[in-house]
Amino acid sequence: MDAKVVLAIDLGTSGPKVALVSVLGDVLEYEFEKTDTLFLGNGGVEEDPDDWWNAIVTAAKRLLSRNLVPIDDIIAICCTSQWSGTVAVDKSGNHLMNAITWMDARGAAHVKKITSGLIKIEGYGISKLYKWLKLTGGIPLRSGKDPIAHILYIKNVLPQIYKDTYKFLEPKDFLNLKLTGKFFASNESITLHWVTDNRDINNICYHDNLIKMAGISKGKLPDLKRATDIIGPVKKEIARELGLNESTRVVMGTPDIHSAAIGSGAIDDFAGHLYVGTSGWLLCHLPYKKTDLFHNMGALPSAIPGKYLLVNEQDIAGEALNFLRDNIIYPKDELTPEIKKVKDVHNIFNTMAAGIRPGCDNLIFTPWLNGERSPVDDSHVRSGFYNMSLNTTRAHMVRAVFEGVAFNAKWLLKYVEKLIKKKMKTINIIGGGAKSDLWCQIHADIMNRTIRRVKDPIQANVRGAGLLASVALGVIKFDDIPEKTEYDSIFKPNPENRKIYKKLFKQYQVIYKKNKTIYKRLNK
Repeated sequence: MDAKVVLAIDLGTSGPKVALVSVLGDVLEYEFEKTDTLFLGNGGVEEDPDDWWNAIVTAAKRLLSRNLVPIDDIIAICCTSQWSGTVAVDKSGNHLMNAITWMDARGAAHVKKITSGLIKIEGYGISKLYKWLKLTGGIPLRSGKDPIAHILYIKNVLPQIYKDTYKFLEPKDFLNLKLTGKFFASNESITLHWVTDNRDINNICYHDNLIKMAGISKGKLPDLKRATDIIGPVKKEIARELGLNESTRVVMGTPDIHSAAIGSGAIDDFAGHLYVGTSGWLLCHLPYKKTDLFHNMGALPSAIPGKYLLVNEQDIAGEALNFLRDNIIYPKDELTPEIKKVKDVHNIFNTMAAGIRPGCDNLIFTPWLNGERSPVDDSHVRSGFYNMSLNTTRAHMVRAVFEGVAFNAKWLLKYVEKLIKKKMKTINIIGGGAKSDLWCQIHADIMNRTIRRVKDPIQANVRGAGLLASVALGVIKFDDIPEKTEYDSIFKPNPENRKIYKKLFKQYQVIYKKNKTIYKRLNK
């Protein structure tokens, strides 16, 4: 079995990656295909599920045509994907509209209605807050970015689509529907609908009273499976289209946050990992359920049976660099009708940032381009460069973005460690941002923690999906994963930079505290 391979599919916000992963967790090769995200201007952010599927088929065919392994050695498919999205499908499995993504906030008004009450804490009715926290470990975000808010938006604004919907599916579960024709959700992918009783981690189930409180129909929710369940063979027509054996098994799989937690090697309780990709997070597995409502983080069901996963999310991390590239340095406008872009612009960003002193001459960037989720749930807050002067250059702005994203990770760390009542002395780092030695060192300096970079950090999601499938097939156990995890670099905090970063981090927090009411007035 050690020579067998999993076809791992990772549907990210910018497109799917399809990889061949050995059952021991080695990523042999992968292909990526870009897809588009539609920003509608009214808080709506959508993607076309047909684009997802066509891109997956294109990438998979390109990968398999390279004949890297015998087709007979590909024994399973396992999907992971962006989380907190919604695909409305009919009984035939056809999607009825674009998928609503994790960035979409159009359901805010509707979710506020179902969570309000006469006596409130942080806007939540006390009795409803107590019930949701007790049963689920969380409560629907009032920012409207959870799937329950998406469904309520469809119900109230697009009633015909709601009526015609057979099931509402997460993106990962929609991919499984395409692969098998079966309508399932996994115990952890359904969590952000906030309608499951998560108190017994070994017996997660829908809760009728929560569904009633949410105001949706139970019949429109899929049946539940474990992430490690095998849900069937791939459909014959899909096997033929991709060139796979019809006996290839499809493993239930898990959302990207959960697969990354496996692929990072941070399997043990309280072992932390930091993801720096489009978004960012700082997570660890826990043996118990616990919630910090005030900083929007809590222990929710993990893909690993019997464990919870401390979940939080920084809405924008590495995407801030893309924003800088596309909207400031290389915009498409009348001033620059023709631009010859530098190749490998992110490597150039590294070079530019390295030429600026730590602390960036006291220039501070806040990465709240799309509001924020953790450690504050605030859809009104926005980004900015603070303390610019006539001496500020583009290189200063680049480094300020590097440091600003790390300041937000430090902000998360503060409350993560408070919740788990332990210090994370060492943190594994993964994601595209982790490819930068400079950015890893900046995180080590600002967070004042040792940072271990997982080998091939950008492959953590597909590696996690492959390992999850390997566990499902009985090849390895979850406890085997830490010793199979390799690190290519260790970054220790530079004590010479502590003073400047400590000062700037304090002001970073003050920027939010002093300006949050202004943001609310501007963006309500």
